[in-house]
Amino acid sequence: MILFPAIDLKDGKCVRLKHGDMATATIYNDDPAAQARAFEEQGFKWLHVVDLNGAFKGQSVNSAAVGAILKATRNPVQLGGGIRTLEQIEDWLDRGLARVILGTVAVRDPDLVRQACKAFPGKIAVGIDAKGGKVAVEGWAEASSLGVIELARKFEGAGVAAIIYTDIDRDGVLTGINWDATIDLADAVSIPVIASGGLASIADIVRMTMPDARKLEGAISGRALYDGRIDPAEALAILTSGPEKARAR
Repeated sequence: MILFPAIDLKDGKCVRLKHGDMATATIYNDDPAAQARAFEEQGFKWLHVVDLNGAFKGQSVNSAAVGAILKATRNPVQLGGGIRTLEQIEDWLDRGLARVILGTVAVRDPDLVRQACKAFPGKIAVGIDAKGGKVAVEGWAEASSLGVIELARKFEGAGVAAIIYTDIDRDGVLTGINWDATIDLADAVSIPVIASGGLASIADIVRMTMPDARKLEGAISGRALYDGRIDPAEALAILTSGPEKARAR
C-alpha cells in the first residue's frame, strides 16, 4: 500500500486547491524541488505531481518545475496535467518520469490511451476525476456524461498501470476520501486503483489497511501533509505494520 505525497504545480509553485478551483490556491512551497527532497527524506517512496496550469491549458506549462523535481529526488514520479499526445508522453518518459497520467485524453481519445499502453508498458495511468459520479475533464472545468466505472471499463485489458480516482467534491477540503465510491470502482475493474481527494487524517490511513481497501494500490495525500494533520512517520508505519503494531512502537 503506497501513500503518494502530492505536489500540485501552479505558476511554478507548490500549491493546493479546493474543489479544483484555481482561485483557491494556497501556496505551500515556492521551491517544488525542495519539497520533493523533503518528501523523500520523510520516507515516502513515490511522488505524485500535477501540472495544474497544464491541465487547464491542454499542454505542459510547469515543465521547468517538473524537471527540477526529477533531478531533486530518486523516488519514482508520476505526472498528470496537460499531457495529450504520444509525443508528449514519450518526451516525459525520456526525461525520467516513472508514469504518465492521462485524464482528459482518456475521455476524448481512449484509443490513444491504448496505443500509449502498448508503446510504453507499465508507464501509463488513467486519471478519473468525478463530480457527482460523472467524469470531469479539462482541469475539472467541464463535465462529461460518462460514469466513472463506465470509463474505467473501457481500459480493461489495455495495460493501464493504475487508475487514479479523485472525488472532486472532496478534493482539498479534508473531509475524508470517498471510500464507498473508490472501493466500488476497485471491485468493478482489475486495474489497480489509487484513491485521491479528501484524505484528511490518520483515520484515513488506518482505513487504507482495512480488508476491503487492501485491493487498492494506495492513496494520494496533499493538504493534510502540508498542514501537519498527518505525521509522515506515523502514517508510513501504519501502512507498513498495521495500526496496532504501529502504536506499539
